[in-house]
Amino acid sequence: MPAPRIVIISGDLVEQEVDAIVNAANNELVLGAGVAGAIRMRGGAAIQQECDAHGPVRIGEAAITGAGNLPARHVIHAASMGLGRRTSKHSLRSSMDHVFRLAREHDVRTIAIPAVGTGISGFAMDECARTMAASLRDALSGGWAPAEVRFVLFGNAAKEAFEGPFRATFDVT
Repeated sequence: MPAPRIVIISGDLVEQEVDAIVNAANNELVLGAGVAGAIRMRGGAAIQQECDAHGPVRIGEAAITGAGNLPARHVIHAASMGLGRRTSKHSLRSSMDHVFRLAREHDVRTIAIPAVGTGISGFAMDECARTMAASLRDALSGGWAPAEVRFVLFGNAAKEAFEGPFRATFDVT
C-alpha cells in the first residue's frame, strides 16, 4: 500500500476540493466563529442542521456531516473543546483520533485539516503540530490508507510550525 501524500500549505480550508474537511469544533457542534464560522458561511445552514441532529458530543470526540455548499463531501467536526473552553493536548489528540477513525469508516481518501484548537481556543501551534503528527502516524499504522492528507493553515508562521514535526515523521510535499 503506497504511503499517502502529506501536504502542508497556507490556504483557505473551505476552498479545498477533498472528500472531507475537518472543523475545529466545540462539543455542542455550534458553528460559531473561526474555522467553524467560515464553514457555516460558505457551506450553508444544512451543516448546522446536521450538527444539531448529532450534537452534543463529548469533548475529545468527533462527528461527521455532509458539507452543504462546500466543494468537499463531508465535514468531520473535531470537538477538541467545550463551548467557551480551551483545547488541551488530551482533547486534541482524542478528537483527531476520532476524526481519522471516521475518515476510515467513511472511505475518506483525501482530507484537509486546519490547526485544530489554535484559534479561539488558544492551543499552541507547535504543540498542535506534534499532537496531530502523532495521531496521523497512529491512524496510518492502524490501517487507514488515504491518498492525501492536506494540512491547510492560516499564514506562513503556522505552516512553518507544522513543517518541522511532520518532516520528522513523514515525507512532506
